[in-house]
Amino acid sequence: MILPSIAFIIVFSYIPMWGVLISFQEYNLFKGFGDSPWVGFYHFRMFFESPEFWNIMRNTLAISLLKLFIAFPAPIILALMLNEVRNALFKRVVQTITYIPHFISWVVVSGLVFSMLAVDNGPVNDVLIQFSLIKEPINWLSTPEYFWGILVSVGVWKEIGFGSIVYLAAIAGIDPALYEAAAMDGANRFKQIFLITIPSISPVIIIFLILGVGNILNAGFEDILLMTKNLSNGIVMPYAEVIDTYVYQMGIHNQRYSYATAAGLFKSVLSVIMLFIANGIARRLGKASLW
Repeated sequence: MILPSIAFIIVFSYIPMWGVLISFQEYNLFKGFGDSPWVGFYHFRMFFESPEFWNIMRNTLAISLLKLFIAFPAPIILALMLNEVRNALFKRVVQTITYIPHFISWVVVSGLVFSMLAVDNGPVNDVLIQFSLIKEPINWLSTPEYFWGILVSVGVWKEIGFGSIVYLAAIAGIDPALYEAAAMDGANRFKQIFLITIPSISPVIIIFLILGVGNILNAGFEDILLMTKNLSNGIVMPYAEVIDTYVYQMGIHNQRYSYATAAGLFKSVLSVIMLFIANGIARRLGKASLW
């Protein structure tokens, strides 16, 4: 069982990594890898000097940080809340409702978002008008300033339930005697959460936080692509273009394979560096770490 797994990783994970070498070439699809001329760091320099570079980096970091500070703690909070529910039926119903969105395709989710935020007969606009919070419908998906909030909110709704599974499993492994001892000492449920539950699951939280920091430049691809291409127009692109969608645009649409590979390699190298830094800080603080 081990050898097939190793072979699978080598064939599908490591061998394709040789493809990043075309970022140092002026790759020609007809000449192939062997005959395409080498140009060194030319494409990296072109990417850094491109007029879109700082805007892309701003969007990537802003969306990633919003997801880290909002989407990351959301499953933890949900798991802590579900752990306090004593009605087993209600708990299962809530878990099922929050798990389901994870299994819905982003294509369907983007369609739902479009319907909910539509200017004409959109439920969100209708409710806000009904409560006199706005006077006329807002074109949410064509207003650049709202894009980050919509994207992060939809992402939280879609993944919060599935993300809470790991934390619920970690909470289930806590010794009940700890809660009994704390209750005898006069600690209420709120204090037990902060003194027992959170410290007990902190290694799991730290591991996922390290991975989250390592993925700080992975602002998203499928969700952003569908929310911008299918639901809106070019108006939101100054706030929506991130490294992944830029690589897709340059590589697939514009057929600038070497340039797109250089941009993708730049993101991957920075992600690895951030992962090492986050892991090193956690290890020095005596917390859980990846290695």
